[in-house]
Amino acid sequence: METPPPWRVLEFYSGIGGMRYALASSGVRAEVVEAFDINDVANDVYEHNFGHRPCQGNIQTLTAGDLDKYQAHAWLLSPPCQPYTRQGLQKHSADARAFSFIKILNLMQNMSFPPQMLFVENVVGFEVSDTHDQLLAVLSTLNFNTQEFILSPLQFGVPYSRPRYFCLAKQESMCFPNPSVNDKLLRTPTCLTLNTTRTQNSYDQNEDDLEVVCNPIRNFLEAQSIGDKECSAIISDFKEADECTPIETASHDYTVPLNLIERWGNAMDIVYPESKRCCCFTKSYYRYVKGTGSVLVTSKNLKPVPKENLEMSSLNELGLRFFTPREVANLHSFPPSFRFPDHISLRQQYAMLGNSLSIAVVAPLLRYLFAEA
Repeated sequence: METPPPWRVLEFYSGIGGMRYALASSGVRAEVVEAFDINDVANDVYEHNFGHRPCQGNIQTLTAGDLDKYQAHAWLLSPPCQPYTRQGLQKHSADARAFSFIKILNLMQNMSFPPQMLFVENVVGFEVSDTHDQLLAVLSTLNFNTQEFILSPLQFGVPYSRPRYFCLAKQESMCFPNPSVNDKLLRTPTCLTLNTTRTQNSYDQNEDDLEVVCNPIRNFLEAQSIGDKECSAIISDFKEADECTPIETASHDYTVPLNLIERWGNAMDIVYPESKRCCCFTKSYYRYVKGTGSVLVTSKNLKPVPKENLEMSSLNELGLRFFTPREVANLHSFPPSFRFPDHISLRQQYAMLGNSLSIAVVAPLLRYLFAEA
């Protein structure tokens, strides 16, 4: 029996390649025929890892004819999240950063070869936006069935709290493996076909319960214990910083400076190597210390203590450090082969990882989307 040709895929807002890694991890027979991203630095990283440079330019300039020529079966999209974040202005479709996504949706209605499948990833909050309403309206007009999810890496054994919204859409002629959840928003992945040894019941637990079945953070750390005194000297020449002041360093030292601990220690999310949960890393991690991601205890032989029970003197003794970019990539489930080019600065590495996605979550979703009913 002749093997069918691979699915042809277009990747929009490709960033540093998280979606493409997830597609490869899913085991789906697919090829990315083109990727699109306006950010030249992200495209440097993508090209470094995949040997192909995404089409760089404003997606708003694309026409239906431009997209028809690829005859892609599926579109994978991770549009800008800023219009929908809790910290943002929540302007939704009125935000200029949403315009290109809306333009793509409108182009679908004018194409001779529109995609048969669509995958959209965004922040929690997108599902209550008017952009979401426009997405579902276009998909309904084009006779797509949809299944929506809000899922976190914690539900897949990764000690990382990063809930995200996902929309899976298929032409009505291509049924989902589980059509009973069409037009529903699900918060558990029980309907997915997952290769896992854990029981399905674990997926139905809340985040606190999920920590029990997650791997410890230790499994995601670099082999070298960066942050130990023999590996990294404490930064002494830090200018005073607050939640609105960027942290600047002359070298790649990941130790959290004492003056920042004294000022913002009570606001930091502190985790241990044995912990089974850490907070979402944002694009501002390492530049800011409040609300941008967890910091790690490196002092030896310390048992986890609730932060509210720690005195300031105790905080100073924890040997706190930032997670390295490689460790943040590990928590996003990027493969060991993933690398940043040498010219990418530390700040840029954190920023691009903060804008990326969880491969552990996206890969099984893509496997489910492409599965034949």
